[in-house]
Amino acid sequence: MFGRKSKNTIDSLIGLSTSIEGDLYFKGGLRIDGIVKGNVIADSDETSMLVISEHAKVEGEVRVAYLVINGEIKGPVFSSELLELQPKARIIGDVFYKALEMHGGAVVSGKLTHDLTGEAVLQLAMSNT
Repeated sequence: MFGRKSKNTIDSLIGLSTSIEGDLYFKGGLRIDGIVKGNVIADSDETSMLVISEHAKVEGEVRVAYLVINGEIKGPVFSSELLELQPKARIIGDVFYKALEMHGGAVVSGKLTHDLTGEAVLQLAMSNT
């Protein structure tokens, strides 16, 4: 019971008053409440989760297995497992996903591309680096 990590836990937090300039690489779970000007990329060898809160803004490419958005992303989005767009989600850029859950009010200004396996999403994301 203790010492085991659930695959959908948040390990790190970028707070509301935090602004980061530069690429951000992470493992496990990350929640962003602040601003990131750079790419946000999860380790592709491990299950990863990213939560972008309603106050958060990301300007850059986002690559992760599980992605929950209620804030704003300006750039391409690659989700190899599940992409959840909550009511205040705003994406300006193309989106590549395996599974999609979109709540009323969420907006995507870009192309949505579905991939059944998630493999093409990872390969495409890796070829863009």
